[in-house]
Amino acid sequence: MQLLIDKTAAGGRLTPEEGLALFALDLLTLGRLAHRRRRRLHPEPVVTYVVDRNINYTNICVSGCRFCAFYRPPGHPEGYVLPWQELARKLEETRALGGAGVLLQGGLNPDLTLDFYTDLAAFIRGFGLHLHGFSPPEIVYLAEMSSLGVVGVLRRLKAAGLGSIPGGGAEILVDRVRREISPRKCTTDQWLAVMETAHGLGLRTTATMMFGHRETLAERVEHLTHIRELQDRTGGFTAFIPWSFQPGATALGGQAADVVDYLKTLAVSRLFLDNVEHLQVSWVTQGAKAAQVALAFGADDFGSTMIEENVVAATGVGFRLSREDMVRLITDAGYTARQRDQIYRVVRDTGVEPEG
Repeated sequence: MQLLIDKTAAGGRLTPEEGLALFALDLLTLGRLAHRRRRRLHPEPVVTYVVDRNINYTNICVSGCRFCAFYRPPGHPEGYVLPWQELARKLEETRALGGAGVLLQGGLNPDLTLDFYTDLAAFIRGFGLHLHGFSPPEIVYLAEMSSLGVVGVLRRLKAAGLGSIPGGGAEILVDRVRREISPRKCTTDQWLAVMETAHGLGLRTTATMMFGHRETLAERVEHLTHIRELQDRTGGFTAFIPWSFQPGATALGGQAADVVDYLKTLAVSRLFLDNVEHLQVSWVTQGAKAAQVALAFGADDFGSTMIEENVVAATGVGFRLSREDMVRLITDAGYTARQRDQIYRVVRDTGVEPEG
């Protein structure tokens, strides 16, 4: 184990077997190693954040994922497609609160055509906001519905105003797990193909991992390996965001991962993903204090203020942070807070320095 610690401390690239072995380290040793790697990548004591909102344009979905408490099947009385007037109100409010963009995601709604999606993208861009939207499962579904293929759909969306793509729908990039928790969603290869195609078209994307449900630790590392290998080929991922499954009100049920599991997974992610620049905390699932601690376990980004968030909230988890709260948490931890945009470009003249 000391050889692994020495190799990790020296910044060597880890094999999947070594990545798995990291989980056996004690929490503080793992945190120390991850923080050292974070400081090598980001020597300045800066933590970034973004002001935006998550807009879910529809909750109607045919995927039926067992971990999701947000979706409603077609024909359900609680199903909706967001009216344009309501969307305009949300976009105006986002701009008024200093937001530079929105994260836009929805269900796999069989009643919505590709024209709806391109109109939606153009509408959002008309408000001068960056559109970070349409996760790989949505792209795959549109490609199948429209018969244009992934490349054709992405080109249409990009021309309409799509600026970048979120890493949603990854869950665990292992088909054994996907068949159990989301059998009607895109496969591992399809998720990766969307991201590789998007990178080839000049669209930057994030990558995520939802863990703590039916996967093994080895399968978490397999997920990380897929992300690292694709990043080696394209360099298109801006950040990685691991977050823990929230079982409340879901068909999957079970127990949420505890904070130790979260911090270990975050640290292993930082150490294994040597080619992904940014690592984001998940205050939405872990709460403010755990997210603050996560800054000592490899993370350098506090994520979004999330003026609005509905999917995790549907499980009964209701952590909320204002911009002021977020800046205070960052500075209290000894870092300088810097506001960024959706593709990790720092916004000028918004830095808040720690006191003392």
